[in-house]
Amino acid sequence: MHSQNIYILGIESSCDDTAASIIHNGKILSNVIANQKIHEAYGGVVPELASRAHQQNIVPVVHQALEKAGIAKEDLNAVAFTRGPGLMGSLLVGTSFAKSLAYGLNIPLIDVNHMQGHILAHYIDEEGFEKPPFPFLAMTISGGHTQIVKVNHYFDMEVIGETIDDAVGEAFDKSGKILGLGYPAGPEIDKRAKQGNPKAFSFTKPKVDGLNFSFSGLKTGIMYFIQRETKKNPNFIEENLNDICASIQYTIIGILIDKLKKASKDTGIKHIAIGGGVSANSGIRQALKDGEHKFGWTTYIPKFEYTTDNAAMIAIVGYLKYLEGYSTEQNVMASARLKI
Repeated sequence: MHSQNIYILGIESSCDDTAASIIHNGKILSNVIANQKIHEAYGGVVPELASRAHQQNIVPVVHQALEKAGIAKEDLNAVAFTRGPGLMGSLLVGTSFAKSLAYGLNIPLIDVNHMQGHILAHYIDEEGFEKPPFPFLAMTISGGHTQIVKVNHYFDMEVIGETIDDAVGEAFDKSGKILGLGYPAGPEIDKRAKQGNPKAFSFTKPKVDGLNFSFSGLKTGIMYFIQRETKKNPNFIEENLNDICASIQYTIIGILIDKLKKASKDTGIKHIAIGGGVSANSGIRQALKDGEHKFGWTTYIPKFEYTTDNAAMIAIVGYLKYLEGYSTEQNVMASARLKI
């Protein structure tokens, strides 16, 4: 089957990025993302603005992906798109476009679960990046999700732990907001954490049973801590910003690694992969690498551009499903709360 030339278009529109990617037999030829800067002024994603921007971006983004890949739309074998989870208005734009395009070209339409995309991004053919063997544990960490998933096969996955309130990306963003940093705050906290002392201040880790996570208590704890200290010293934040960022990051990473350690022990699986936007965090990458020596793990960290929301991960899932002969009916509906 691999002797064929298989070209799949992937479309991703689950949140605020409109993205399109072309994959050829497992190799990415183009990965185009239109970011929506519009949300920065609001300190978070505004759903109505997001879906409107997707409508403006989707045609040029797909056009550019085809152009960069050097193929015509008639060369495509299938169209893969994010069906969910995500913002309904945003998902609808990608879903409708993918349906029409597949229908017009008379080729298979393939729906993709966004969360599976983050996990299966590891199977993109990319030089210098190993692909995890089954079974492995995947930790998906982003602005909207925090999950530990046991991956038995491409399409046999089981969520064994997840957040019961905020996602880890929210924990970074909300902490950043308390400190007066811009949105999204994750990258800024990461940058400052490198210059600070992670043990300067200690925050209580939430106690949650099993492999589930909770971050809302931590956020509240940080807020009270900052209020208390700024009462004593109005310049507390600016005088200690790097140390505060380092301490917050150290605590969040500690929570993630503790659960991964437990998951690895419970399942006996030592192959650990991460995905999602927060896996771009340098502290988390380092903690995983350290886990190789400390716990005998083999870790898999995707190429930087495949960590945040992107269409390459949708294209690889589309490709793997296409190889299995899978396709979707035209009446498929977007779903904001799609389960793995």
